[in-house]
Amino acid sequence: GRLVTPALIDCHTHLVFGGDRAREFEMRLQGASYEEIARAGGGILSTVTATRAATEDELVASALPRLDALLAEGAATVEVKSGYGLTIANELKMLRAARRLTAERPVRIVTSWLAAHAVPPEYKDRPDAYLDEVAIPGLRQAHAEGLVDAVDGFCEGIAFSVAQMARLFDVAAELGLPVKLHAEQLSHLGGSRLVAGRGGLSADHVEYADADDATALAQAGTVATLLPGAFYALRETQMPPMAAFRQAGTTLALATDCNPGTSPLTSLLLAMNMGATLFRLTPEEALRGVTANAARALGLADRGRLEPGLRADLAVWNVAHPAELTYRIGFNPLHRRYFEGKPC
Repeated sequence: GRLVTPALIDCHTHLVFGGDRAREFEMRLQGASYEEIARAGGGILSTVTATRAATEDELVASALPRLDALLAEGAATVEVKSGYGLTIANELKMLRAARRLTAERPVRIVTSWLAAHAVPPEYKDRPDAYLDEVAIPGLRQAHAEGLVDAVDGFCEGIAFSVAQMARLFDVAAELGLPVKLHAEQLSHLGGSRLVAGRGGLSADHVEYADADDATALAQAGTVATLLPGAFYALRETQMPPMAAFRQAGTTLALATDCNPGTSPLTSLLLAMNMGATLFRLTPEEALRGVTANAARALGLADRGRLEPGLRADLAVWNVAHPAELTYRIGFNPLHRRYFEGKPC
């Protein structure tokens, strides 16, 4: 026999980017921290340089193998963020490349405006000017061109403050766009409660969230998206508050956080295993985290569950029990993927 589940959904990726950061991996193994690499001009900014230099066609071509890896494991919906251009033209270029992926493969791409990912060198120590001159006007242009489905940001000491994110979210609300946030990854700054207070889609990473954050997210219906790939790659030790999330009834999603620096992961099946092994998700929670709850984290009510009237995005697996999808490591039991009812 075989198992049928909803097709998988990767609700948090940075799939489109230029270059790679393999050397940075070596630096981290030698003891350099995320913050040290970032403050030395590495990290996100090294990818910014490569992404700015790449053409739109080159970005599409480099993203396709990563997308193919996700699809080969049963994904049918993938969220893709901007955030490595950090100029209006380059952020728009990234989103155009992301949109073009749907012409190349049978997949639904959901885009997020992440210009508030880092402060580029030309705006060093002037984050508010960057928001006023790039992130906010660029968002308006991306919205006018139909390139953006949601607004994201990196709320952290090395990036943007809660107050700065609130300004960006004000513009998102004006445009009728939902919001989400990289929150509480490296410290407890208050981003989770900000995004919950705005009725946002999700707070992502959330390792440093606390019980009050868990309650705020649950009450707002905001999803907590766990990203064990980044936790693993950065060798972090601060665990997400799993007991508090469960006690509060916080909805938990799971994603790859595919990106060149801190989670070079293109396997949702491995993310499921990591979520279980590192964060103690049950196999059922892990599967729900990459299907129904991932759909919720993207504001998509028409997929992620097996119900009449929903889109027939399906995955058929050569397994006898759902737990096998989370339990096996380095094994792909996908038999067939269906996108909108068609085998592919």
